[in-house]
Amino acid sequence: MTGRPPKGRTWGRRGITPRVKVSGPSRGRLSAAGLLCYRPGLPARLCYRLRRHTGRRGERRSLGESDYIHLLDGAHQLLKAPLIVVWDRLSTHISKTMKALVAERDRLTSILLPGYAPELNPVEGLWAHVKRSLGNLAARTLSELETLLRRRLKALQYRHTILGGFLAGTGLALDRPN
Repeated sequence: MTGRPPKGRTWGRRGITPRVKVSGPSRGRLSAAGLLCYRPGLPARLCYRLRRHTGRRGERRSLGESDYIHLLDGAHQLLKAPLIVVWDRLSTHISKTMKALVAERDRLTSILLPGYAPELNPVEGLWAHVKRSLGNLAARTLSELETLLRRRLKALQYRHTILGGFLAGTGLALDRPN
């Protein structure tokens, strides 16, 4: 997410498009990674990690392998159970470094989704929900955007039925194979 506001819809007068002026160029960006954790018989859980990028020279513009592995380690500590992670094919998820980090952890198994299948990824539904709630927002600073995003994600952590709905929206089941 960047400091540029996401597009939203409005009920303007017919034929006149309302415009919101945003001052200055984007000054940084915010990267977010999330895990929706499901276990049969228990409510769904949300774990997430945010990282601020200020645009300094040499600074990575996205989350790296270490960020994702810290997220997975945190989820393991929270859930106190082995993890089976279903990844999309983001380049960071399938890199050699990530494969090595996953191989070091015997409590972690990773499975890849098909090539382009956002409809099978419940986290895509989560991000669509969060971005929709940010429509028509014009945050003045990156800190303001980060605070608002943290609040929205924190509130979602307690909405287990909505989190479960993201899995239901994929049509996937949590049945164990025989």
